[in-house]
Amino acid sequence: MLEDIIAVKKSLFATGVHTELRAQENRYRRVSLVQGNIMGNQRSETSGICARVCKNGVYGFSSMAEYSSEAADAVLRAATRNALFLDERAAKNKPAIPSLEGGMIPVNMEIKDNEQKKYIDFCKEIDDYIVKTYPKLTSRTVVYSEDSMDKILYTSDGKDGHTTSPRCYIYVFMNSETLDGAPIELYEVFGGAGNFDDNFSKPELLYDKLEKLYKKVMDKRAGVYAEAGYKTVILGGILSGMLAHEAVGHTVEADLVMGGSVAGPSRNKRVASDLVTMVDFAHTALGQRAPLPVYLDDEGTPATDAMLIENGILKGYMHNRESAAHFGMTPCGNARGFEFSDEPLIRMRNTAVLPGKDKLEEMIASVEDGYYLLDTGNGQADLTGEFMFGINMGYEIKNGKLGRAILDTTVSGVAFEMLQTVDMVSDEMVWSSSGFCGKKQMMPVGMGGPALRCKIMIGGR
Repeated sequence: MLEDIIAVKKSLFATGVHTELRAQENRYRRVSLVQGNIMGNQRSETSGICARVCKNGVYGFSSMAEYSSEAADAVLRAATRNALFLDERAAKNKPAIPSLEGGMIPVNMEIKDNEQKKYIDFCKEIDDYIVKTYPKLTSRTVVYSEDSMDKILYTSDGKDGHTTSPRCYIYVFMNSETLDGAPIELYEVFGGAGNFDDNFSKPELLYDKLEKLYKKVMDKRAGVYAEAGYKTVILGGILSGMLAHEAVGHTVEADLVMGGSVAGPSRNKRVASDLVTMVDFAHTALGQRAPLPVYLDDEGTPATDAMLIENGILKGYMHNRESAAHFGMTPCGNARGFEFSDEPLIRMRNTAVLPGKDKLEEMIASVEDGYYLLDTGNGQADLTGEFMFGINMGYEIKNGKLGRAILDTTVSGVAFEMLQTVDMVSDEMVWSSSGFCGKKQMMPVGMGGPALRCKIMIGGR
């Protein structure tokens, strides 16, 4: 955990400008076992300090890969000098960023470290169990991955705080072959926010989940290709979460709205059926801790939930303090930087479609000829909302019952058109939190949703 040595530097903040001073350490831990052999064993840390100063709508930024009193003095001087220099030449003369109520956000979670051997031994136990239990695999891979951000922030006119975001996961990849010899691979991710001991007390607690993964692999061995066309499908929660993040979430980030995203002219208009509500959660979702809780952003804005779509109507965007003032909205704490050398950008946190009232079994029973799509290995979307996701696990639905597994395929469409076909929403949520969003700089994000019955274009072979 970072020791706070920068609180005293608030007295050095220049008057008449908005100032942010942030110290940060990022940690990474990773172990990879392939066929039981250690193929990767990494530990690393990066730390430093940065300052950002805003004057009349222009920003000066400076960072240094050193965490010391002298480094804090240097980045404050440089950022202030840069802001004044740019203000003289750009002459934007924008009004000052609206001030926020001050105060201190306390540390939300401790970051605990372990010896690398603990991670290796745990992964070996998982690998040994797979070898003994699942004979029809051609290969397997077990990966432990851990990352954390530890930030201390002081601002001239917002909240200050010391916030942390540790998370850790175990990835299990199982490989086999279809009946005609084509390779197949599926994987599952276990873990979440917190430290190793918060998520992985005993290997045997993962055995039931490994069994479910193995069953999917065996189902896929006898899989068939989907029939291409515009189909009625049920998107599982992983896919509705991917849709919420990739195909909708980026279009409603305010900086991308100002850059021309489809959400610009769509505010207060219908973009989905009235069964669809979408929220970017801060730290609490549906009465429980959000997958990756955020309590304070890197501009000193306390994190609150951002309503994006409410009963099918596009209600708002995700903001930093400047864009919120531009649109006349309230910032909800979406401005974050990934490393000490990164300026804060508007980023998602835990973006999700809210659950409905339908039971998954009833949704499946309602489909005469379609597909139940469960997992995706990749996806992409653009600012028009047009998307394409790879599907690596799913099943046929015939006469209201699940049929054969399907082999790899794709789905595609335009989000604000596809969401208007949603006519059933399940009452259970599925979350994913192991990924990074790559908007200019990496950022850990959570995404999730219920199962959605909708119409979508599905690829074939």
